[in-house]
Amino acid sequence: MIAVQRAKPFACTWLIEKEDRTPEVVLEANPTYWDHKRGPFVQKVVFRNSLSPADALTHCISGDGEVDIVTEVSPADAQRVMDSKFAHLEVHDANRVLVGVFNRHPNRDVPLDDKNLRTALNLAVDREKIIRDGMLGYASIIASLTPPWCAGHPKDLEPFTCDPAAAKAAFAHVKWPAGRALRIATGGGFAAIANMVAADIRTNLGIAVDVMVGEDAGALAGARSLAEGRLVPDWDLLLNFWFDISSEAAPAMIHREFFGSDGAFRVGPDLPEFNKLYTDMAGETDPAKFVKKAEAIDRFSKEEALGLFLCSPKTLTAVNNHVKFEPYATTFELAEAEVLDGHWSLK
Repeated sequence: MIAVQRAKPFACTWLIEKEDRTPEVVLEANPTYWDHKRGPFVQKVVFRNSLSPADALTHCISGDGEVDIVTEVSPADAQRVMDSKFAHLEVHDANRVLVGVFNRHPNRDVPLDDKNLRTALNLAVDREKIIRDGMLGYASIIASLTPPWCAGHPKDLEPFTCDPAAAKAAFAHVKWPAGRALRIATGGGFAAIANMVAADIRTNLGIAVDVMVGEDAGALAGARSLAEGRLVPDWDLLLNFWFDISSEAAPAMIHREFFGSDGAFRVGPDLPEFNKLYTDMAGETDPAKFVKKAEAIDRFSKEEALGLFLCSPKTLTAVNNHVKFEPYATTFELAEAEVLDGHWSLK
């Protein structure tokens, strides 16, 4: 589905409307591949699309021969995998972020165009508690939008820390409407995290907070409306998950989507200073200078508190004990995967 963001100059984004999948996808190795050092190490890979995630995980951790690898294991299921005698858990840093999107639309009663308010909200949230209790430890704190292991992350950029006194000091400069509750929206998958954020804000800023959990059935319409900017959302803060498929240019896929002129998640007016920094980076051909300009974008995003920066969730993968699997920070890859002695397919 296309979501048109503007007509002149034309800008759009694409949303997945549906996915039609066959029960199985079978990949067979090319035995004459020229680079023998890279393989192939397996003869066949079968993707079993007919299984639900829950059934796939049960097969993987309960025996051999049905499922060897299950991606996107939830933190809540991690211990089940670690307790299995058939499989183990692969934990890996990933290029993905969980961030709060601020609704900066003008003429609203909540002044999220005020840097003091955005800063106060960042200082009110205990990220370590969210990672410990909400993500069960399977995430890393982020200072801005670039995960700390990626190129373009300023090494000296410190994350926001939970500082109730500093949060209240910044909030004191904000004209908050009396009796107005802050509205936090999210999908069902991050409802627990949203409630933890809400509890911190209530405690540390002394304001009411409502949590709005969206239904999956309306997710596509909501995403299109957000991307096209046709309607002003009724929420103030949206907890949103996003990812990057590279490790060299995080602003191209992450920062641009949240803050850029054609970003699908930007809610509010254009950010001219961000656009200037982004255009400057996009036209840079020197690798070293490119990284410095990417760092400048990440630094600017943090200094302006453009989002509620929370964490970078890790990837959790259940893997059969007789399979060698190398996780990637970007996408799911099987280039280095191979079966070991004792695997059911060799018996």
